[in-house]
Formats: sequence, C-alpha cells, structure tokens
Amino acid sequence: MWPSIAPSKPPAAVAADSPGPAGPQPAAAAALLALLTLGGFAAYALLSAWLMVNAAREPWAVAVLFGPLVVAMAGAAWQRRQWWVLGACGAGVALLAWVVARGGVADANRMYVLQHGGIHLALAWAFGSTLRPGSTPLITALAATVHEDFTPEMQAYTRWLTGLWAAYFLSMLVVSALVYTFAPWPWWSVYGNLLTPLSAGAFFVIEHRLRYRRHPDFERVSIRLAISAYRRLSARPDAPRP
Repeated sequence: MWPSIAPSKPPAAVAADSPGPAGPQPAAAAALLALLTLGGFAAYALLSAWLMVNAAREPWAVAVLFGPLVVAMAGAAWQRRQWWVLGACGAGVALLAWVVARGGVADANRMYVLQHGGIHLALAWAFGSTLRPGSTPLITALAATVHEDFTPEMQAYTRWLTGLWAAYFLSMLVVSALVYTFAPWPWWSVYGNLLTPLSAGAFFVIEHRLRYRRHPDFERVSIRLAISAYRRLSARPDAPRP
C-alpha cells in the first residue's frame, strides 16, 4: 500500500489542535471572518447562477461576473508584489470595459465555460507543477510551516495529497466539458456556480477528517490554522509557484 495513504500506528497520545507558529487568535473573530468569507462566496455563486440563466447576454452581466475575479487577483498580486500580474489585471479591466461598451458577447455561455475551465486548469497546474523533480510539493511546503515535527510520513502524504488535488481540478474540468456538451445550459450553470465550490469545500473537509483516522500519529492541525498558514505561505516571496 502506498505509504502516503497507508494507516499509521496509533500513538500513545495524540495532541489536540495546537495554536502553532501563527499564535492564538480569538475564536469569535476567526469564526466571524470564516462566516463572512463563506457568505461572500455563496452570494457571488448565487448571483452568477442567476445571471447566467436570466441575463447571460446583458453587457453589464459580463462586468458583474468577471469584475470580482479580476479585483481578487489584483489584490493578491499587490500583496505579493507581482507587478506583471497587476498589469495583466489592468488589461483585464480594459478588456471588460471594451466588451461592455460594444454590447456584450455573442456566445456568453461558452465564455463562462472557458472561464471555469481556465481557472481549474490553472489550479491543476499550480499544484501539479510543484511535483516536478527538485520542487517542493505545494501542500508539503504548506504543512512544513504548521508542523513542528514534520516527519517523512507527513512528507509522503502531503506529496500524494498535492497530486490528488491536481487530479481533482482536472476532473472538474472534464465534468464541466461533459455537462456543457450533453446537458441543458441551466444544468451547467448549477454545476459551475453552486456544485463546484461546494465540492471543493467538501473535498477539503472530508480529507481533513479522514487524515487523522488513517494517520492518528500526525500532529493535529485545525482547518483555521491551515488556512492561516496558507495565507502566510502565499505572502512569502520564496513560496513555491509553478
């Protein structure tokens, strides 16, 4: 059995969730931030689904759908001082303005599908490219920042998990193409805007739960701490990138 998924021997005692190197944070503030973030994603997903079905050809719908994505990318690029990404975001804003000014696009549905596929292809590349020889797998680099005792078993597991996430993103792209080709458009809208983020969240939570059943000797880390570590890792200039 592959060592990354083989069950580990239970230790004498397993530590509870540790505050880790990030330091303690008020639970109420962390919970409020998580709720606001999830609420924002849910509102955007619902708005996107409604627009794709009821106003897909309206010029302003293009700006509403793509504007938040460009703004989010620009914010991340500013934090990391990635000026070329900021320049690309500026070009994206100009392109959106041009599309809106000319009255929208002829085939909005295909554009939405390409957007969905492009995002998942980029995510698959971001994870998969770090599996190259001489590179540090993305989740391995993340886990090393939150575990004081980073064992070889953890390294093997996080490398396997990095590949699993890359495969997940590719599978979402394939399913998107199949639904778009063989199902009515409202079905793809539900898949692209509602089922996609829900499945990603479910994947994350289920893996987190199963990890400690298969590997009870792994140091316990809460989901909140993992998200905090990812933010710190993303802000580092030496963070692993494709």
